[in-house]
Amino acid sequence: MQKVKLRVIPRARQNKIELDENGVYRVHITAAPVDGAANVAVIKMLAEHFGVPKSQITIIRGETSRDKIVEIPE
Repeated sequence: MQKVKLRVIPRARQNKIELDENGVYRVHITAAPVDGAANVAVIKMLAEHFGVPKSQITIIRGETSRDKIVEIPE
């Protein structure tokens, strides 16, 4: 399992994932941060990006924050 740092940008114009110069993934999602909708969208995008099942991605820290740490299988 690898731990990945994220910066989530909700209500973006389009869904996309970028890696910044500090090694932090910037996840742009169109979903609003209401009732966990943004977290669901982030997990779905990460699963597609890394090619792993959604059920194997876990938010370790930052459930209600823009800055998150997630655990992804290698």
